[in-house]
Amino acid sequence: MDLNDTPEQAAFRARVRAWLEEHRDEAPPARLPEGGDEAEYLAARRAWQGRLAEGGLAGVVWPEEAGGQGLGPIEQVIVNQEISRAGVPGILDVIGVGMLGPTIIAHGTDEQKARYLGPMLHGDEVWCQLFSEPAAGSDLAGVQARARAQADGSWTLNGQKVWTTNAQFASFGLLLARTDPDVPKHKGLTMFIVPMDAPGVTVRGLRQISGEAEFNEVFFDDARLEPDAVVGGVGNGWGTALTTLMFERLTIGLGSEGLGYRPDRFAAPIAADPQARRDPDVRRRLGEVAVDLLALRFTGYRTLTALQGGQIPGPESALAKVTTVNAAIAATDLIADVLGPDALEDGGEWAYAISFLPGLKSAGGTEEILRNTVGERVLGLPSEPRLDKGVPFSELRAREREVTA
Repeated sequence: MDLNDTPEQAAFRARVRAWLEEHRDEAPPARLPEGGDEAEYLAARRAWQGRLAEGGLAGVVWPEEAGGQGLGPIEQVIVNQEISRAGVPGILDVIGVGMLGPTIIAHGTDEQKARYLGPMLHGDEVWCQLFSEPAAGSDLAGVQARARAQADGSWTLNGQKVWTTNAQFASFGLLLARTDPDVPKHKGLTMFIVPMDAPGVTVRGLRQISGEAEFNEVFFDDARLEPDAVVGGVGNGWGTALTTLMFERLTIGLGSEGLGYRPDRFAAPIAADPQARRDPDVRRRLGEVAVDLLALRFTGYRTLTALQGGQIPGPESALAKVTTVNAAIAATDLIADVLGPDALEDGGEWAYAISFLPGLKSAGGTEEILRNTVGERVLGLPSEPRLDKGVPFSELRAREREVTA
């Protein structure tokens, strides 16, 4: 396998690099400066996303008819790598463009695509993902937020979501709700587009150890949704949600280098300490992290090859997410051991990473759930027994095969 750019890819990389060099001075910082105005910063990030979209560096894999570039995942990775190399931030709405937009492209109506995709791509309307609940995180099919159909075709939504990133400034959310409690849980779900400023929608920030409130809990009290809010059809929410989850895990995994999860980045602060450079245990730990991240890169190449061949993201992409997060946490733990208290300096790069990264262990499903998924659906291992009372195990297995077929 030749892992070098083809002539066409090299030309594309050169164009991306030239555009970023030309427009680098327009880019805002990657994070809100200490003491900075959050509203002004978000406006700058949204404007920068618009510039990236105009330059063809956002929505790279979106179809041209949806406003994207109609290119492949390799070109998307090239863009991620060049954005990282230029030291500028990528798009603000990674969740919308990377995960929810592809879901609407795959399952939305023509009217939904025409209304939502353009503003999403250019950062005019940021989106959030309304999946997890206090009692339904990794067990996504257990969601209890309830949407009830009304006589005029609208829906009334009640319930709670939690760990919702960007809800505090999102215009819309893609929400999974239960619409039929009388059928097996995977079958009674429907996906909805929710205006975040609708009456009955309340957003409350969850303050993290980093001091920021990137996550939120969201409450719905008789929030009204229009008939055209349904995405993918009533009762088809589980299949629609799987599309989102596959793109979520793929985005986290293939986007690892673009997000700065590279061996050289972690090695730099360690190499700056003469004692750490000579410490065999430090060298061993850094080597283990580097091996994981390099293995992730080559696993990504295999995934890219499959995607280029027309395959959709499969459950094996979950391992890219697990490896990315665990390796990055191990790297920042090592940096904290080497730098000591200096690693936790307020406003510093490593202080933020050390406090932020553990939360990613739950993003896209916990490690335990993801490993079970890979074991069952990729390796063919037997699934764990279900504890639904009064239902024979053989019937549960039959139901599971039916809804996942």
